[in-house]
Amino acid sequence: MNKNPVGVFDSGIGGLTVVKEIRKILPNENIVYLGDTARLPYGTKSVDAIIKFSLENTQFLISRGAKFIVIACYSSTSVALDIVQKNISVPVIGVIKPGVKRALEITKTGRVGVIGTSLTIYSGAYEKIFREIDDQCEVLGKACPLFVPLVEEGWLDHGATELIARSYLEPLKNDNIDTLLLGCTHFPLLMDVFKEIMDDINYVDASREVGLKLARELKRLGLEHPGKGGNLSIYLTDLSMNFKEIGERFLGEKMKNFSRVSIGGK
Repeated sequence: MNKNPVGVFDSGIGGLTVVKEIRKILPNENIVYLGDTARLPYGTKSVDAIIKFSLENTQFLISRGAKFIVIACYSSTSVALDIVQKNISVPVIGVIKPGVKRALEITKTGRVGVIGTSLTIYSGAYEKIFREIDDQCEVLGKACPLFVPLVEEGWLDHGATELIARSYLEPLKNDNIDTLLLGCTHFPLLMDVFKEIMDDINYVDASREVGLKLARELKRLGLEHPGKGGNLSIYLTDLSMNFKEIGERFLGEKMKNFSRVSIGGK
């Protein structure tokens, strides 16, 4: 099992930001990534549909030999993590809890802001995890749905992006948060814009925290890869015209080994 890959899935290619951090922290691990681009966005789907998609994605990764599953999709983690964990035999982690733990470690005032897609915020998943760990912490969630298309358009330093970011973030600034948790795979690419608006707070990139959590779990379970130089295989359920350009923006390197696959009849 040690030489088997880590499986990572997302509703699209934003989860490659998680892969990027895993490859930094665990460069020797083989990784199989599945982006369910034919059925995105998950955030507008029903809970039943997201659970179905998440189980199908997980089974695909297991069919590719995955020894460990990382759900890099916030919508899937919000509503399907527990069900996926109960239905498969390999370990599974999501993207929410590692970021929450880090936010609680570094906040001084106990006032933490969380930004994410509408489904992630309104599902209450973040509040639930915060309360489980520290019921004294005050969590202020803010849905920021426009950030995703702005990142995919490549408008990382565009004037419109800053204007929208101010509209989303200034209420959190006025609420005197001291820590902001980025609850979407796309959001780390906007860090420079965020810091222009709020430069005196702590930021938590959940993608990095997931990579660190994965490293601890692989070591604990004795599943670390013994070799050198891990490979990355990327599977997508649809190939849009600009998928490679956007994917490389998230991954921070060239996309080399990728192919289209069918999942759930799509």
